[in-house]
Amino acid sequence: MLKEFKEFAVKGNVIDLAVGVVIGGAFGSIVTSLVKDIVMPPIALVLGKIDFSEQFLVLKEGKTPGPYVTIDAAHKAAAVTLNYGTFINTLLSFIIVAFSIFVVVKAINKLKREEAAAPVEPAPPTKQEELLTEIRDLLKAGKA
Repeated sequence: MLKEFKEFAVKGNVIDLAVGVVIGGAFGSIVTSLVKDIVMPPIALVLGKIDFSEQFLVLKEGKTPGPYVTIDAAHKAAAVTLNYGTFINTLLSFIIVAFSIFVVVKAINKLKREEAAAPVEPAPPTKQEELLTEIRDLLKAGKA
């Protein structure tokens, strides 16, 4: 059983999957930073210098009455909140990741199509084929 597990663990697909998961995690961090630090600040500026990730709606007051400045302050007061700003950040992250994956898959498919469309050179004739061609040509020349 240990031998079978070793064969399974060192197969190319398992290693490729592990590499993909690690790179995917790093890519997720990059996208999160892109949304939080690059995309959202201009949107917040247009909306009136608001930290968009801190946009929420209080559904039920907590032990301490509001207004609450941050989501954390609302949660510490045990208030029930609808965190739509965080949801929009997550949605933008998803769209960026999905678009990035789409671009990569499209590029890979294009490379595969180009590879498939490349003309394959025919194999050179064998000695037997060359000899048969010579015989055919001699027979044709003798009939003319």
